[in-house]
Amino acid sequence: MISFENTEIAFQSKSDQDLNRAYWLFKIVGSPSMVKLGKWGTNAALSAGLPIKGIIKNTIFKQFCGGESIDDCQQAIELLNKYGIGTILDYSVEGKTSEEDFDETVNEIIRTIEKAKGNTAIPFAVFKVTGISRFAILEKANNPSNKLSDIEQAELGGVIDRINQICSAGYKAGVPVFIDAEETWIQDTIDSITLDMMRKYNTQKTIVYNTLQMYRHDRIEYLERMMDLSKKENFHYGVKLVRGAYMEKERLRASQNAYLSPIQPDKNSCDTDFNKALEIICEHIDHAALCAGSHNEKSAIILVELMEKYSIEPNDSRICFAQLLGMSDHISYNMAYHGYNVAKYVPYGPIKEVMPYLLRRADENTSVAGQTGRELNLIIKERKRRASK
Repeated sequence: MISFENTEIAFQSKSDQDLNRAYWLFKIVGSPSMVKLGKWGTNAALSAGLPIKGIIKNTIFKQFCGGESIDDCQQAIELLNKYGIGTILDYSVEGKTSEEDFDETVNEIIRTIEKAKGNTAIPFAVFKVTGISRFAILEKANNPSNKLSDIEQAELGGVIDRINQICSAGYKAGVPVFIDAEETWIQDTIDSITLDMMRKYNTQKTIVYNTLQMYRHDRIEYLERMMDLSKKENFHYGVKLVRGAYMEKERLRASQNAYLSPIQPDKNSCDTDFNKALEIICEHIDHAALCAGSHNEKSAIILVELMEKYSIEPNDSRICFAQLLGMSDHISYNMAYHGYNVAKYVPYGPIKEVMPYLLRRADENTSVAGQTGRELNLIIKERKRRASK
């Protein structure tokens, strides 16, 4: 039986110094006022060109990122692999707007696929569509009543071509590719393009995965529809399930624009739909594949039970558990110890350009009830265990 209380397994890859750093980081992240002050101070210092990169690199960056380049991530890749955990190289540079930058990001994502080719330590690649496209063109295309100009059509065609380049590279290398979910007012565009990529590349096995954010109240209906469609059209439907990352922004926009919020009424509804989606995918596993991207212990256990119910082996390549680097090691390492497929998202990129991602993660941790306290309590438990030896 899997126990997430086993801190010896959970932190087996961590030195005492690593544990101490994690302890203080989670203490800070657990305080909304400290996170707010830290965000302001970090942005101000970076904008002013103050020499704080070294401090960042040895604290928050070291905890949650693999390095500044793919090569920098090699140590993290090897360490995770030593304990049976895969790496998902996540190029986490945000805020680019030029066509040249988008093309370079495509090239970087393809480099992560080339790194993963034939490498069991790197089971997946991942990208965000907004990393290779202007947000505005995705938003305009999201509304069927909007007519795109010839120039806009050409721009959208360029975006689709970039996505196709990445998916094609994944197909040729045999490396599955996750396409991340984003805000609802661009997600229909992303869903539509991703579906076309699945039709093209998922005929033999799952290469392209869409991401469903289960804090949306409409995703179960969408998932059921996609399961039916994939069976009817004979392609494999890849799903990365997450609870979601844009909740406050979604509610605010719905309120400001006087439309029904896409967000679930409460956390229990979100959890219920997440767990229901797990069963839908396990039930249709013959033409589906799942990455359960969750830091929720109950959902991990439920998926384990569903795998037993549907006679799916722990190491079946069609199901993977995933968490973020530096978080929920008690889930990742204990699941891997018991033979389940586990991978860690390993963000990387130049420090200054990855900071928006890191600061958003700090915000998310502060807003998730109990998450930071749980991490801290487990770290304290392991420190005490080591001290008593």
